[in-house]
Amino acid sequence: MVFPTLETERLLLTELCVDDEADLFRLFSHPSVVEYYDLDVFHEHSQAANLISLFKARYEQQQGIRWAIRLSSSGKLIGTCGFNSWSSKMRNAVIGYDLLPGFWRQGYCSEAVRAIIAAGFTGSMPCGELHRIQADTVPGNSASESLLLKLGFKEEGIRRQCGYWKNRFHDLKCFGLLRSEFSAT
Repeated sequence: MVFPTLETERLLLTELCVDDEADLFRLFSHPSVVEYYDLDVFHEHSQAANLISLFKARYEQQQGIRWAIRLSSSGKLIGTCGFNSWSSKMRNAVIGYDLLPGFWRQGYCSEAVRAIIAAGFTGSMPCGELHRIQADTVPGNSASESLLLKLGFKEEGIRRQCGYWKNRFHDLKCFGLLRSEFSAT
């Protein structure tokens, strides 16, 4: 099964590979990147290698997909995004994304996420055509909430103490986007 590559004005979304280990380590060893994440700060390169393997296995098992977000001008990895999970039967998926802090507030994340949403809604992914895409944020993650609202997601409510990581429970704010609500422009 060929991994789909997506291209935007400034970005290339490609499969993560072994050569990305150092860049992925740099991304997930940054405390600001994982502040609201269900991962602890990476301390060893093997954690990045394990994450690449996990993303690869998820794709091979048709459970989800994670792209490297790369600058098209240089190929430099600046983040990741993808469908953390999908259900072909239910025609829905849950998205996630992250970006190196030096690239925040420059429109890169919205450009990448818009591309994967468009791919999901047009049926060009192995999961088939999606009807709904969901995202969850931890209350207080205003940058992520702003991104989702900008892309047309609707805030649907808070699932109380729905997540558990870093030795505590977390409320999750649910956002949803239906295919009929999405504008690719």
